[in-house]
Amino acid sequence: MHIHYLSEENTVLNHFLAQIREVTIQKDSMRFRKNIERIGEIMAYELSKTLEYETINIQTPLGIKKTTQISDKIVLCSILRAGLSLHTGFMNVFDAADNGFVSAYRHHPNNDDEFVIKVEYQAAPDLEDKSLILIDPMLATGQSIVAVLEKLNAEEKPKRIDIAVAIAAPEGVQYLQESLPENVHLWVASLDEKLNEKNYIIPGLGDAGDLAYGIKL
Repeated sequence: MHIHYLSEENTVLNHFLAQIREVTIQKDSMRFRKNIERIGEIMAYELSKTLEYETINIQTPLGIKKTTQISDKIVLCSILRAGLSLHTGFMNVFDAADNGFVSAYRHHPNNDDEFVIKVEYQAAPDLEDKSLILIDPMLATGQSIVAVLEKLNAEEKPKRIDIAVAIAAPEGVQYLQESLPENVHLWVASLDEKLNEKNYIIPGLGDAGDLAYGIKL
């Protein structure tokens, strides 16, 4: 798997990453969502450098300009509900992309720390020969992403798969490396220290879905 760590250089990406972590700023849910969206836009721009392009001629009021445009047929797919704000950032950049949505959550059958991933709701377009960008703000254990990809790939095979996460734990990155094909690209805005005993990212930022959309039952 090809891994791209985007926060290793000092850019405005780190500015927005700092703000989504800051507990006083997190109290403003609209600002939290907007900063996640901005992170998505920056990640989409970086990812765009690796896509396929074709040469075209553009008619301007004064002449013809030769330029390039993306030739990949892109499908953006986010994991509900936390992925929606990051998805919006990608959609702002890849505005011609098709869009898909899948639900995945941790189910605790014994009401303890042990869990299995439940993948239920799915609304996605045809993925055959498309470039799939799977979007989720937090990569903790990596099990949700693998489960969602298995469901999406059950019948249709995209020609390319990119995974975009804002914050990742090393354990999740390792799990994806062990579970996914070598040609998958993983885009990480920030790599954190570890998972705690409950498999939450440390230092992380808390629950991205709750911070963006309110505490769930």
